[in-house]
Amino acid sequence: MTDTLDAVRRVLIDTLELTQQPEELHRDTPLFGALPELDSFGVVQLVGELEERFDITIDDDEFGAELFETVGTLTDFVDSKLPSA
Repeated sequence: MTDTLDAVRRVLIDTLELTQQPEELHRDTPLFGALPELDSFGVVQLVGELEERFDITIDDDEFGAELFETVGTLTDFVDSKLPSA
């Protein structure tokens, strides 16, 4: 999980060109509605980068505000899409 959290934080920062450092993004850091960079275009970019980085597929019906509520909800979702070790 920590590896996923670190990777999700890096994808967020790189994709949305955030000025925060990875350690400043905590599991409870709000995303959608709190980050102006995470608009509809930002969501599309972010999903594309997450799919590429983690080799996962995010279906259209999985998109929702709750997915992008916090860094933690996004990390948990990505973790759920990864194959079990």
